[in-house]
Amino acid sequence: AVTQKAAPFLVGMVGDADQVLWSGGAGQSANDKTIFQIFSMTKAIGSTAAMILVDRGQLSLDTPVKELLPHFAKLQVLTGFDGDTPLLRPAKTDAAVRHLATHTSGLVYPTWDQKMATYFRLTQAPLPNTGSRKTFDLPLVFDPGDRWAYGIGIDWLGQLVEAIDGRRIDQFCQAEIFDRLGMNDTFFEIGLPEKERLAQIYLRNQDGSFKPINLPLPAQPEVYGMGHCLYSTPADYLTFLRCFLNEGSLNQNRILSRQAVKTMLANQIAPLTVGKLNSVSPKQSADVDFFPGQAKSHSLGFLRMEEDVPGMRAAGSQSWAGLLNSHYWFDPSHNIAAVFMTQMLPFADPAFMLAYAAFEKAAYKSLNESLE
Repeated sequence: AVTQKAAPFLVGMVGDADQVLWSGGAGQSANDKTIFQIFSMTKAIGSTAAMILVDRGQLSLDTPVKELLPHFAKLQVLTGFDGDTPLLRPAKTDAAVRHLATHTSGLVYPTWDQKMATYFRLTQAPLPNTGSRKTFDLPLVFDPGDRWAYGIGIDWLGQLVEAIDGRRIDQFCQAEIFDRLGMNDTFFEIGLPEKERLAQIYLRNQDGSFKPINLPLPAQPEVYGMGHCLYSTPADYLTFLRCFLNEGSLNQNRILSRQAVKTMLANQIAPLTVGKLNSVSPKQSADVDFFPGQAKSHSLGFLRMEEDVPGMRAAGSQSWAGLLNSHYWFDPSHNIAAVFMTQMLPFADPAFMLAYAAFEKAAYKSLNESLE
């Protein structure tokens, strides 16, 4: 795939509940210890942090967000524009905690929503990845619960964890997730030793070649946005996924009860479904439509398949990705988890996605051969 310029470099790993089954890298000496800016792969970790509190009885998925974070009550729904002036109205329904975790709250990213892209252009509001508290003033674009649209709900979810637990979200994740699972290469901040392992980011040119770019995460931001803020390695993230194959524990360290995992991985948005994300920023992202035509929902933290994909993942499988094309899935029914990671824009680049599909098919082919 790297030779064919599907990506500037790649790292792939496959594991099951018990062990790492395969690991490989190509290009720039990339390997399972290379550090990536994982962007939206952070979301599953933020959702897990919230689920830990649900598991402990400290948080309910049905509690209105405004009862725990009063500032949320100030958010209104963006209906359009009068010239250069955004038009806003009060929301008709209250957003609950589950809406934040499932991208049904009305909070959306500008990359895949023209109305929000226009709002950012006219207001010069800070983008979500800046770590500014002002991003918590961004409006909704629909009433909570009306539909699924990808956005910054997990950033708010991280703030809920802080409000309930009392620790900052970085301290909570370190103590309750990273330390317990042995994720020693997952960071909110990286120092000079880690920067030596940090992968270069690339942008695909129109001729198919790649040029290096910089897209740094802000150091010591006002707020760690749990939608995007982490650095990690393929090895660490596979460890995180394997915990879910083990129903909430790994190496005799349990972070979630079996029942909490069952709840977390269930379809949480029915009768709504997950549809296509149409890009309004083609340099940042292509159109995103994972497994077009097949039924997809959302759990508390992941895209969820509602149908088997022939030769690939089964119904009930969970997945998502980071903006720089770091992708993952895990399939509880087949006891398999995998990561397929690079650092390049645009997201969901067609050539990259073909390579990702080939990788997944190869993983299941190997799995099936091992069972014969």
